[in-house]
Amino acid sequence: MTDAVTSRIAPLEELGSYGKYEAGPFAPGYGVTLGNALRRVLLGSLEGAAITAVQITGVQQEFSSLPGVREDVVQILLNMKKIRLRSFATGRVELTLNKKGAGSVTAGDITPNGQVEIVNPEQVLMTLDSDKASIEAFLVVERGVGYVSADRLEVEPDGEARPRGVMAVDAIFTPVRKVNFTVENTRVGQDVDREKLILEIETDGTITPEEAVRKAAAILVGQFAAFSGLGEAPAPAPVAVAGGI
Repeated sequence: MTDAVTSRIAPLEELGSYGKYEAGPFAPGYGVTLGNALRRVLLGSLEGAAITAVQITGVQQEFSSLPGVREDVVQILLNMKKIRLRSFATGRVELTLNKKGAGSVTAGDITPNGQVEIVNPEQVLMTLDSDKASIEAFLVVERGVGYVSADRLEVEPDGEARPRGVMAVDAIFTPVRKVNFTVENTRVGQDVDREKLILEIETDGTITPEEAVRKAAAILVGQFAAFSGLGEAPAPAPVAVAGGI
């Protein structure tokens, strides 16, 4: 049994999507235990939003090209995967892209939608080569966790295959891009074997590093809560009483 240690977490550096935090002091061995748990949850269990399917007018499959568009469809889809989004909807949302005339087409050209916020509107999607060139596309945005391959997204939620011309794309839902941690020794009074955890987090901009840490910690607390009731008698189920006053 470990002796009680009052631990705290504080920011060392916060700059946009990057955050560095120091937590501790912890009893010996707890730095790695907590660091590994937080890193796993941060990278794999936080919910985010991503584009899961794209339909481009005039395109039937991804190995195609569009007249007046410099990039082929494969490259366009790769560029669209880089769009980072915040979705305020509980279900799927369809975004529309319409652009005509020579020049770059960016994520900022997507028709505004109150349910979805585009965090990186400067992301270039394609280049139109002439004033007569145009593009019309429909993008499906969904919420999810972790990474889901395009193969798994080929089927609609109701089990039906996606319509011809609707191209599923690999979805990276996780809003955290990178997590590193180190464990250092620290002193508390006469104790010289305490540990502190240095945690570095980089997100995709759809969530702040501080929010990411709080959400990851809440997930872990929720998972461990099941063990705290071990050995306790389950609460009796409510009994329905017929009739009334």
